Amino acid sequence: MQKHWPDMARELNPQVAALRNAQPTVMRGFSQMAQAALEPSALDTKTKELMALAISVAIRCDACITYHAKAAVKAGASDDEVSETMGLAIYMGAGPSVMYAAQAIEAVRQWRSED
Repeated sequence: MQKHWPDMARELNPQVAALRNAQPTVMRGFSQMAQAALEPSALDTKTKELMALAISVAIRCDACITYHAKAAVKAGASDDEVSETMGLAIYMGAGPSVMYAAQAIEAVRQWRSED
């Protein structure tokens, strides 16, 4: 069964918005942390999004994969960069990460076709 990653994000967005309304202080803090973590400094945004995608695969988080796949595409990540990043995720997450890495590559492919 193939997942449709852009639809997954669209379906999650209202749920995240509801959580943001229910827990505004916590979610504001989370948003600030995300902005600070992704701000370009020694590493550019594309590199940070690729790292986030690798971590998403290693921890097996479908929702994280779709959001960071989209962000990596937006940041200009090439297919080769995504593929190499998945190699690192597999190294860090072992066998289960192989399955999630394949899904992350599909997520990137689907997000590319959304543009």
